[in-house]
Amino acid sequence: MKGLTLILGGARSGKSRKAEELVTALPGPWVYIATAQAFDAEMQDRIRLHQGGRADGWVTVEEPLDLVAALSRANATGRPVLVDCLTLWLTNIILAGREVEGETARLLDLLPGLTVPVALVGNEVGLGIVPDNRLSRLFRDHAGRLHQDIARIADKVLFMAAGLPMQLK
Repeated sequence: MKGLTLILGGARSGKSRKAEELVTALPGPWVYIATAQAFDAEMQDRIRLHQGGRADGWVTVEEPLDLVAALSRANATGRPVLVDCLTLWLTNIILAGREVEGETARLLDLLPGLTVPVALVGNEVGLGIVPDNRLSRLFRDHAGRLHQDIARIADKVLFMAAGLPMQLK
């Protein structure tokens, strides 16, 4: 893995596992930027499950909102980076009432200048039905645009289905 890799797929498609596999193929230690927030016991369990499945050698950075700062700090370490996940980060931005276009523009400005290998994980949310409420449609649209913008600048783009990677770029 080199440069910027975007890994997309649906829920439980194997995105995180594939990202970890790509990053840990490089010399460690590795930086894991986790964007999830545990608002309930079920999400706490999900986070523990993710953490428990990781190999030794990961340095975990929990950053639900300022992904640009976390990536900048990680880049300065010279270590390979995994961001899991873009869509949870986007959800956090929306729920915090932050300006989505500005936050995503900051991220898109930063990514091409990173000097370490970076794997970005995101949920593909545009393959299902049209959401029945404005907030869900807004989220889907922001996620779709963010993934398209990152895919344009990424060195590699994978789509995961049933644990199998399909190389899109």
